[in-house]
Amino acid sequence: MLVGLRDATVTTSGGKAATLGTLLRAGVPVPDGFVIPFDAYREVHALGDDRPGDRPGVALAGLPEPLGDALARGLRRLGDIPVAVRSSASDEDAASASTAGQYESVLGVIGRDQVARAVRQVWASLGSARATAYRGALAGTPAMAVLVQPLIDADASGVMFTPSADDGATVIESAWGLGPSVVGGTVTPDTCRVGRDGSVTIVVADKRTFVGRDGPRPVPAADRERPSLGVTTAVQLARLGEQVAEVLGGQQDVEWAVAGGRAWILQARPVTAGIPPAPDDVRFAPPGALTGTPGSAGWASGPARVVRGPADFPRVRPGDVLVCLFTDPAWTPLLRVAAAVVTQTGGMLSHAAIVARERRIPAVLGVPDVTTRIHDGDRVTVDGATGVVTLT
Repeated sequence: MLVGLRDATVTTSGGKAATLGTLLRAGVPVPDGFVIPFDAYREVHALGDDRPGDRPGVALAGLPEPLGDALARGLRRLGDIPVAVRSSASDEDAASASTAGQYESVLGVIGRDQVARAVRQVWASLGSARATAYRGALAGTPAMAVLVQPLIDADASGVMFTPSADDGATVIESAWGLGPSVVGGTVTPDTCRVGRDGSVTIVVADKRTFVGRDGPRPVPAADRERPSLGVTTAVQLARLGEQVAEVLGGQQDVEWAVAGGRAWILQARPVTAGIPPAPDDVRFAPPGALTGTPGSAGWASGPARVVRGPADFPRVRPGDVLVCLFTDPAWTPLLRVAAAVVTQTGGMLSHAAIVARERRIPAVLGVPDVTTRIHDGDRVTVDGATGVVTLT
């Protein structure tokens, strides 16, 4: 009823799990676990519930008893340790669309009841507003498999893009703690570029928060502007990324974690839209212009719409420039409307930046204090290739 991660295939378990299984078999350090396959989701769906993540009254926190028993056995084999429960949908991690951040992950749960509830939560995310908006008019209804792996209690984590055909550098974004702060854009990460010759350049950010097993917390003052990755670890990650790209074939978007000096690969998928090249110089930005990290190339001008939460969503109109602290994946529907996006935190490898590139709208990330320096209704111009935002 469960599928070992090493045995996962696209047909049974989705692209994310199948890719991790391929990497495991190739000797890449991936946390080994198991998958609740598509068939289990379809079985619950067939009981007459169109939203199996919300179906009440089923034994074992909403799982059929045979599946609950299998889940308990699988957790015992892992040692009843904290685990990560993550999506592996049939439409996820494709070459043409990443579905970045659209489905749920639940980290640090322990015991069969907590894990069972987390599985239901991941199933339910298949029909969430953000996922539905991302899929748009695509035909068919996807299915959801669920990954269960040991939680890597990371000292630092993040995302890297392996080198493209015309760029020999691995780009790594990193921050303290677990990965959601980087992929979700809630922190402005450190950025490393590792050349094929082993040269390393690191731009250190002011990392104000991190995500631990117990949720978001402030970073101690002494660590905020301390590099979250050393040069040796950055080179190690780049070489590991090159190994992933060789095994899978082609440039890869890789999520990673480092714990106790050991690097782990948590996810790998094709790069659906490349990052803008690093700008040579922004010294010639107009006086008063704001600068951040180029996240998605392009140019757009329009009225600023400062959004601080879901209550502000109805105010966003086609052609507005979305200005916000960060873009939670639940905000994906706004990226179908906005002409551009500017965030106060986040990096170019965050889910928001990836989706902006897929939507082909300009994005500038990590602009300090942008939500107070730009006011609702100000007319702004966004240059996503240089990272310059100008009040016009």
